[in-house]
Amino acid sequence: MPTPSPARVHDFTVVSNEPMARDIYALTVRAPKLAQAIKPGQFVNIAVPGNAASLLRVPLSYAAADPAAGTIDIWYAVVGDGTRRLSQMQPGATSTLLGPGGRGWTVPEGCRRALLVAGGIGVPPVVCLARELVSAGIDFDACVGSACADTLVGPAELEELGAGEVRISTDDGSLGLAGFCTDPAAELLARGGYDYVATCGPEPMMAKVAAAAQAAGVPCEASLERMMSCGFGACNTCAVETTHGMVGACMCGPVFNAEEVVW
Repeated sequence: MPTPSPARVHDFTVVSNEPMARDIYALTVRAPKLAQAIKPGQFVNIAVPGNAASLLRVPLSYAAADPAAGTIDIWYAVVGDGTRRLSQMQPGATSTLLGPGGRGWTVPEGCRRALLVAGGIGVPPVVCLARELVSAGIDFDACVGSACADTLVGPAELEELGAGEVRISTDDGSLGLAGFCTDPAAELLARGGYDYVATCGPEPMMAKVAAAAQAAGVPCEASLERMMSCGFGACNTCAVETTHGMVGACMCGPVFNAEEVVW
């Protein structure tokens, strides 16, 4: 496991915290030093006030960082007590977060076109990567999926960033293709022309994307979700089985070479 962790504790102030879809919020915090240090694909661990019995921080990916403004944009789903309390933090509220955590995306040298595949709340790190691709002059397409239209986020931002095309899928068919985003992803990969695939979302989805990328001979990275309780490799609660053995997602991930993950 790599050492030492790059994560440090930073004070933050809430700039805004607004709903962007059903049970999904966009949080902007001011944490100047972290905004300058964090890289696409890394994560933060937030101490959410409001429950003295809750000892663990909430690990979350991020969608954008603005070093000049000293801010970080974090999209998150309300799925439990910690994120429910987070959704209640108002502008001006303060706390601490740990970051930058883990290993982010590694775009291959010479990459000219990438395919980004995201499902559900796996969209933020993919949107963050898209910003990096644009700054590097790399073209990209995207496939985005969600359970239904009410919980879909990301397509508008990816289109605004200049995606060649954005394929939308919803499980219930309420928007875009009825089904999973793995189907249009496999179709695009079969068409060819990609040098890199990046995916984040439910693990079965990522396993299918990884298999399609491997069949197409395209390198693929996957951002895995785990309960990264400490955020710096001490607690062993975020283990991922890889071809090299069990490793911690908070230090060796959350972004992994998809061919090294034991799906």
